[in-house]
Amino acid sequence: MPLVVNVSRVDLNLFVVLDAIYTEGGITRASERLNLTQPAISHALARLRELVDDPLFVREGHAMVPTPAAHALIGPVRRALKEIEGSLNRLKQFDPATSTRAFRIGMRHIVESATLPALAQRLRAQAPHVQIVSAHHDRDALHGALATGELDAVIDVLLPRVQHVSYQLLAGGRMVVAVRAGHPRVGDTLDLATYLEVEHVMTSSRRSGPGLEDLALQRLGHERRVAVRCQHHWTACQLVASSDLLLTMPERYAGSANAALGNRLLPFPLATPANDLYLYWHANADAEPGNRWLREQIRNCLADHEPAESA
Repeated sequence: MPLVVNVSRVDLNLFVVLDAIYTEGGITRASERLNLTQPAISHALARLRELVDDPLFVREGHAMVPTPAAHALIGPVRRALKEIEGSLNRLKQFDPATSTRAFRIGMRHIVESATLPALAQRLRAQAPHVQIVSAHHDRDALHGALATGELDAVIDVLLPRVQHVSYQLLAGGRMVVAVRAGHPRVGDTLDLATYLEVEHVMTSSRRSGPGLEDLALQRLGHERRVAVRCQHHWTACQLVASSDLLLTMPERYAGSANAALGNRLLPFPLATPANDLYLYWHANADAEPGNRWLREQIRNCLADHEPAESA
């Protein structure tokens, strides 16, 4: 490998192939993604290996596993490809009626269940040929996912500020308590004393640590009894329906998650920090027509489906 690579002699399509193999984990799926033959992908990989003097991928079973050199290259390569793609896209107008673009939106399971059905219906009505991909996202890798184009946007709660990531409030939210019909301790209202006496199920992707409701209780010197901790709200709602446990959750998700189970929803007996929902995107996409259209549709969709205030 020469000490200095003359980029004018490098075919940039090779890096598109690198990204495809890295993402798909194999030559067959990479060829399907790029609509190229497997020999063409293999030939491009051979040229890449010669260019960087490294195998880049080694076969382990049915998968092509990246080498350390591939891991080191993929971030800069993706950022460069995204910048080129963004520059080209900004030169073109986005036409929802004819676009075949794939929009990738990062969202957690509970956000997906409450948001995606209405959002997909809205997007498909205006852009019948686009593909909508909902994907789980790593909050600690938000910038990388948006910068490389792995995700076009993310819907999540308020996260720590990240450089070059733009954000906007989508919808406000408050907490409610789900309780099964016929609960022996909870009637039509729920006071703080009863809330503290009854056992709870809580949801969190973390193995330990308090929720928003716990922080509100701690400020007043209270602590509730959490009997079960699980990862998903749907599982927690099922536990509520089959036990005397209470579940505190955001109001925006509570209706759809509990309706089929017959659980009742009551106001949380304390004022809690807002469980607001935010939209995140990379600053480079601020003016990109397709991303701008996507953000507008997400904002309008959530505004149309904001839960009504309880009496």
